[in-house]
Amino acid sequence: MEKQYYVYVITNKPRGTLYIGVTSNIAKRIYEHKNKMIDGFSKKYSLYKLVYCESCNDVNAAIKREKMLKKWNRIWKIELIEKINPNWNDLYKNGFPLLRE
Repeated sequence: MEKQYYVYVITNKPRGTLYIGVTSNIAKRIYEHKNKMIDGFSKKYSLYKLVYCESCNDVNAAIKREKMLKKWNRIWKIELIEKINPNWNDLYKNGFPLLRE
C-alpha cells in the first residue's frame, strides 16, 4: 500500500480564516488542530474545522500543491472549497467523505 499525503484546509466558520497544510496522517493532524495541540496560526485563530482535503501519493507533489494553494487569492480558495463542500461541513466529523486525488 502506497503512503498517502494530504493537503487540507481548515477554518473556524464558513468563509472565515483559512489555513492550508500538508500531512501524512490527516486524522491525527486534525485531532491536533481541534485540541489546540499545535502552536501557531491555527491555534491563534481557533481553526479546527476540516473543510477541504485532497490526497496525493507523492510527498513532493503534496508540498507543491500546498504551496500553490497558499499563493491563490482568497476567492479561488473559497470556490475550491465550495465546489466540493458547499455547506462547509466538517469533513473530520463525516469520516472524510470528500477526499480526492
